[in-house]
Amino acid sequence: MKLISWNVNGIRACLNKGFKEFFKKIDADIFCIQETKCQTDQIDLEFEGYTSYWNSAEKKGYSGTAIFTKIKPQSVKYGIEIEEHDKEGRVITLEFENFYLVNIYTPNSKRELERLDYRQIWEDEIRKYLLKLNKTKPVIMCGDLNVAHKEIDLKNPDTNHRNAGFTDEERNKMTELLNAGFVDSFRYLYPEKKEAYSWWSYMRKSREKNVGWRIDYFIVSDKIKDKIKDAKIHSEIMGSDHCPVELDMVAIGVGDKWQDMFGEQKLPFISDPNGNKNAKM
Repeated sequence: MKLISWNVNGIRACLNKGFKEFFKKIDADIFCIQETKCQTDQIDLEFEGYTSYWNSAEKKGYSGTAIFTKIKPQSVKYGIEIEEHDKEGRVITLEFENFYLVNIYTPNSKRELERLDYRQIWEDEIRKYLLKLNKTKPVIMCGDLNVAHKEIDLKNPDTNHRNAGFTDEERNKMTELLNAGFVDSFRYLYPEKKEAYSWWSYMRKSREKNVGWRIDYFIVSDKIKDKIKDAKIHSEIMGSDHCPVELDMVAIGVGDKWQDMFGEQKLPFISDPNGNKNAKM
């Protein structure tokens, strides 16, 4: 099973920079995007063989997430049922037969760390949400998490210790999440790999010089870490200030074959309080 996550920094702009070509070439089973920056009535983007689910922010041109999947989920949930956190379209959860897929766009703490306090609250609530899901069945969570966890995950750690995305507070929250029963798939396979980044500033030719940060992740439940086949960073793909990241799991397949990954156990569904209103066929 192949999964892709990409912060597109505005899907309408990214469409003019090779999004469709990469989407078709990579042929993912599930393709998640963040920072769509559009409402569903502002775009008509569908791919043959996929169903799409969109969660847009109330504020136009801001935030937003979407998922394209070859396999229709059993249920869909938008947000985490906390109004304070659900206005910006930052979370979509798809439930499949034997796992949950959670697409997340984590709030940026912003310059001068003006949103750091809110960010800490967000992190605690997201961790609680993921742990609740994880009690039922394994979780695969992906997205732009807006944090470089370790010094190896950015080019210049010494000069960024109090900058958004590399504060002790943000890094500690990532550690708390991983210690609660989850694994950073890329570091699980490549614990010492350096200069592996997924985001670069548009300033000072940062991407050309590979002065970047790894802030886009696939986080999986610890109990399925042995199912990770590979984790890739597609730094060659342009179109955004982020590049796509990939997770490959064993037992690739569709339909009944998906059960091979986690066994035959069937578990309860999560609810879909929004009635799938953003789903597109």
